[in-house]
Amino acid sequence: MALIADILLGAGAIGAGLYCLVLSRRLKAFNQLENGMGGAIAVLSAQVDDMTKALETARGAAGDSAKSLREMTERAEAAAAKLELMLATLHDLPETPAAGGQRLRVVRRRHRGDDRMEAAE
Repeated sequence: MALIADILLGAGAIGAGLYCLVLSRRLKAFNQLENGMGGAIAVLSAQVDDMTKALETARGAAGDSAKSLREMTERAEAAAAKLELMLATLHDLPETPAAGGQRLRVVRRRHRGDDRMEAAE
């Protein structure tokens, strides 16, 4: 009986050793950097770093674009205010043409010695 127990104990030890050998090989394959999970983890880590850099670049570009858009909007609002003022002054002009059926033109000349405006027909 002791002999049978020793044989079973030896078989169990050999079985446990083979199981540990298989696990060891699987763990080595899992941790290989070229074709195992270790490689996949290293590739994903590099991709995360690249995406972080791309995100920072995109944030900077978006901030610059927002600033530029804000400036353009302010310029457009100022131009719109000037146009509204010009339209308001156009409403003050008489709608009937001048005597003789012709419209008067206002010509402004610059620095001829006098700053006066001339009316021409």
